[in-house]
Amino acid sequence: MVSKENLKYNDSGTVDFVATPLPKWFKGECYTHGAEVTNRFGGDSCQLNAEELSMYDFVIGASDMAEMGIFNTPQHIADLRKGLDWFRKNNPSAYMTLLD
Repeated sequence: MVSKENLKYNDSGTVDFVATPLPKWFKGECYTHGAEVTNRFGGDSCQLNAEELSMYDFVIGASDMAEMGIFNTPQHIADLRKGLDWFRKNNPSAYMTLLD
């Protein structure tokens, strides 16, 4: 499911998807293409655009590092939470499928 804010009507009357830009605080890799991602625990999958895939990889990487105790600073945890919040707001369906 795509948020209504990410849809706009073009001149022909059909709907186009407008990607939500990554936030200024984001310091991860910015991909140029999306991909299908599969939940590593449940096996469900969904298609992510480039911005969503960039944030997904950031969240998964930050989560893995926090669990291993590599980067477990207050700022690291705050960025991880901001990433989850961004994903929850911008693609709730994919958030529920992949991260919840």
